[in-house]
Amino acid sequence: MAKVRVHNFHISLDGYSAGETITLDAPIGGAERLFGYFDGRFIHGVDAVDAPITLDHALTSTWGQGIGAEIMGRGKFGPQTGEWTDDDWQGWWGDEPPFRTPVVVLTHHRRDPVSFDNGTSFHFLDATPEEALARARELAGGLDVRIGGGPSTVRQFLAADLVDFMHLVTVPVTLGAGVSMWDGLAEVQDRFTVESATSASGLTHHFWNRTRA
Repeated sequence: MAKVRVHNFHISLDGYSAGETITLDAPIGGAERLFGYFDGRFIHGVDAVDAPITLDHALTSTWGQGIGAEIMGRGKFGPQTGEWTDDDWQGWWGDEPPFRTPVVVLTHHRRDPVSFDNGTSFHFLDATPEEALARARELAGGLDVRIGGGPSTVRQFLAADLVDFMHLVTVPVTLGAGVSMWDGLAEVQDRFTVESATSASGLTHHFWNRTRA
């Protein structure tokens, strides 16, 4: 059966994956240091053919393999809250979003789908994690579904016991405040086997595979 996967999800040493307030100038809410620690090509364009072949790149480049759809929270799509007032906003990524698959955007406010020539399409849905996953599986055509974030969205799917695999990356910085993936998830690791590897860059990659009874 197709899996539900989390990939390349960055966490600070003190457990935060995003800042507290998203704005146009701070799309990760002040947690940009999580993504400025090493070459940005590993974040934007992880499958770029000109990226150096390193351990970090080898591990992060699995992001798109076998993925048929993504689910993301509204904050990953844009900084707006409440009713959609700017229909021209099509996400942070310009005319060529990197997904190249359908993407389900979780929001309480209706909006028509947005499609791009490279195969990316955004579908806006007010749904529980179970309902969102059912819709994403319809769009994925039998391939895996990636939970793209932010941390609150990943946390919801973990709490609902819907995640089969996670690739988490601990970045050697502390943020002091922000949004944690772990609130309310005590002992979640007991559902997984966990392996870790540290690269020369200082990043530690953690691979969580769901243990099924």
